[in-house]
Amino acid sequence: MSRTLNVVRMQLINRQTYLWVPLIVLGGSLVITMLIWAMLPPGSEKYSGGAQAPLWYFGVVGVQALTLTFPFSQAMSVTRREFALGTFLTAGLTAGILSAIFVVGGLIEQATVGWGLNGYFFFLDWIWQAGPLGAALFYFVVAMLFFVVGFWAATIYKRFGATWLTITLVGVGLVLVGLMWLTGRLNAWAGVFGWFAAQGSTGLALWGVLLVAVLAASAFATLRRAVP
Repeated sequence: MSRTLNVVRMQLINRQTYLWVPLIVLGGSLVITMLIWAMLPPGSEKYSGGAQAPLWYFGVVGVQALTLTFPFSQAMSVTRREFALGTFLTAGLTAGILSAIFVVGGLIEQATVGWGLNGYFFFLDWIWQAGPLGAALFYFVVAMLFFVVGFWAATIYKRFGATWLTITLVGVGLVLVGLMWLTGRLNAWAGVFGWFAAQGSTGLALWGVLLVAVLAASAFATLRRAVP
């Protein structure tokens, strides 16, 4: 356990990757969005997708979490299991901080009628259906999902190289396109959208937890044979 916590400390040496850059991305996106809202005529509610910017960046964090620190960790005689656990724990801590910021921002927007501009950056009705805790869970899982996807891709790169990473990503893309084609052929889009709507934000978050677990297990299995 102590070595796992040492991995957390090692990851957080580079605080700009885990903390400052996501906060700068989030703050910059919020300021730009509010300036745009201020230029628009008052009246109807305004919504922005800018809040997703730091969530996408967590994919980059996942890549850097492996490529920048894995070789150094092996020189410290940290096992791959300890490295993976410590790295995922670090991601969980920072994702928790980010989700807390999203929830506080959403509460402020509700209290101030969208910053006095009738604009909503953090608060989206369908995500907040289960209240603040449900929204926190949703944002936490989304951040972790992006992180694990980046980490998973980085482990493939470390283990097999750029060629196999490219082949894997192209293969995933082809599978997704194939599923969309099949859904269209079966005229099943209405059912698919209905299923997603029925799950709600909490249900989707729980499915996301399962996907995070599968990708994390796959990444660890690949990492066990990766060369620093």
